[in-house]
Amino acid sequence: MQIVPFDSRDGLIWIDGTYVKWNDAKCHVLNHGLHYASCVFEGLRVYEGKIFKLTEHTERLFKSAEILDLKIPFDSTEIISISNEIVKKQNIINGYIRPVVWRGSEIMAISAKSSTTHIAIATWEWPSYFSPEGILDGIRLTVADWVRPSPESAPTDSKAAGLYMICSLSKHKAESKGFDDALMLDYRNYIAEATGANIFFVKENVLFTPKPDCFLNGITRQTVIDLAKKLNIEFYEDHFDLKFLEDCDEVFLTGTAVEITPVSCIDKYKFKIGKITKMLIEEFQKEVLI
Repeated sequence: MQIVPFDSRDGLIWIDGTYVKWNDAKCHVLNHGLHYASCVFEGLRVYEGKIFKLTEHTERLFKSAEILDLKIPFDSTEIISISNEIVKKQNIINGYIRPVVWRGSEIMAISAKSSTTHIAIATWEWPSYFSPEGILDGIRLTVADWVRPSPESAPTDSKAAGLYMICSLSKHKAESKGFDDALMLDYRNYIAEATGANIFFVKENVLFTPKPDCFLNGITRQTVIDLAKKLNIEFYEDHFDLKFLEDCDEVFLTGTAVEITPVSCIDKYKFKIGKITKMLIEEFQKEVLI
């Protein structure tokens, strides 16, 4: 499937209170967000015309902006309203929404507190993040060279653009080696997450997931935990090293983009797509359509 470049699409994008034509949605190359990573964003899914977990994602956008000292010039109620509005204007039935907040171009220096904060929201039809075949068979991961930093080294509670640089590097290298994605460890050599998704393990019908103390506690991750409790699946959150993978029966990723995607292997470790993964996928599909 050929993907249309994102700067060559039709429709409208909302920027700073105004709808503009897709190709006119531009900012100056000398903006602080581009050069110094003073930028936060969100990713949301649209299912059958309804935005999934819109309030939770909007709250996290504002929290991320606050952590990066960015003052969004609209309140959360306005952003929720505009998100719903743009989905209707773009006639999105099943798709993706990208709100992004960045510091502007008034000052090109490390300190730029007086620069204007901008916000844009775009939405588009979007298929599965991984190929349908990959989802059915399980995707393949390899352990990344880069590690998730400590909370003292980076604003790990935010969805900040700068935190994704090592994700892109890790995923690019994984793909060049024939894998679908990379598994990232943290600064302590504990398992953290994939490059843009949280990770879960199943061992003897018990569900495990890493404690999110140096990476984002994903909204889909939280949803899956709630579903597991509803289904009376025994659940533990802790720190795990790579040796923990030896006895795992099932592994899957969670995230707005990947939804729930089974993993068939992480380097030498092999896994099956078992009943817990299938059960959670089925319940998640029901949840998104409520």
